[in-house]
Amino acid sequence: MTRRADTPALAARVARVGASPVREILALTARPEVISFAGGLPAPELFDAAGLRASYDRVLAERPERVLQYSTTEGDPDLRAAVAARLTGRGLLTPGEDLLVTTGSQQALALVATALLEPGDTVLVEDPSYLAALQSFGFAGARVLPVPTDASGVDPAALAELVVRERPKLLYLVPTFQNPTGRTMPAARRREVAEVAERHGLWLVEDDPYGELRFEGEPEPWLAADPAVADRTVLLGSFSKVLAPGLRLGWLRAPAALRRACVIAKQAADLHTSTIDQAAAARYLADHDLDAHLATVRAAYRERRDALLAALPTALPAGSSWSRPAGGMFLWCRLPAGRNATELLRSAVAHDVAYVPGAPFYAGPADQATLRLSFTTHTPAEIAIGVDRLGKALGG
Repeated sequence: MTRRADTPALAARVARVGASPVREILALTARPEVISFAGGLPAPELFDAAGLRASYDRVLAERPERVLQYSTTEGDPDLRAAVAARLTGRGLLTPGEDLLVTTGSQQALALVATALLEPGDTVLVEDPSYLAALQSFGFAGARVLPVPTDASGVDPAALAELVVRERPKLLYLVPTFQNPTGRTMPAARRREVAEVAERHGLWLVEDDPYGELRFEGEPEPWLAADPAVADRTVLLGSFSKVLAPGLRLGWLRAPAALRRACVIAKQAADLHTSTIDQAAAARYLADHDLDAHLATVRAAYRERRDALLAALPTALPAGSSWSRPAGGMFLWCRLPAGRNATELLRSAVAHDVAYVPGAPFYAGPADQATLRLSFTTHTPAEIAIGVDRLGKALGG
């Protein structure tokens, strides 16, 4: 009998990049009795399901032959125009042709990584940084290095030193209501970061999924709006946090040459984003007042943030600290020295409460005492119960 050969091995990059702990924690905490602060999930009861259904009904009734057909890779012209109008209205002049519609902003990030990075290229990220970005850069074969941060974001002096020493290809930032810390980079710091990128020829990838979820204060300027770095800044956006994540609609705004490269990469990935979902989103933006809907969402999220902030002082162990974000979806907590949030998660789940340990968000050495809490999914009353359980689990 002829001996069967072994099955060929998986690609090495699969072994290098681990699964998302956030997705795995969500699977472990699916029990209805668990109050989970783990996932960055929008509140489902706030989805405008009726408005979205009406938009789907209308495009199916009026243009079935178009919305059920293949589409262009660049995206629905009406949706691109609507997104461009919103960006322009928020102070970033944007023609529709400067945008590429993607299957969620996560795909936009993957396309940028594909178009810009060669295996071995160096990428700089905030410390800590968005977990799925670390995965994308890892799959691209990049060497990912953390930039030291403070309460205002990346340290410009440390950034400049790293750029000179490591010669990175790009810097990835979530400058507004950052995931996982919730912090926002002030305008003066953004200008300093832009100066480093301008001086050293660094690509900037500005991820902005949370910018329209501001509860207080005035918006900070986009890095993409700085003329000095307009030719080297990619802006990523998403409808996941403002309409519904199940639509899987995102977009990227980039200089022409890079945008074209991303179009080619997308053709190889999925040809184009769902035609009917794009058409329905464009119809929704034309027929409904998204800003009025967002006002309702922001009011609810602010109340939930405040409930979480009010409950933490009496629940967490003495010596703990946490952020107070002006918007977004997350608080970042640090337990007293010697506590390990990853090890304590098992106790939390046993108490029917969950969070995300901070360690996976670090590209370098992790602060094991950190954890991320999302406040958007539960009502203030549920948050109070959940934090009480959390305090018991952590020994607060």
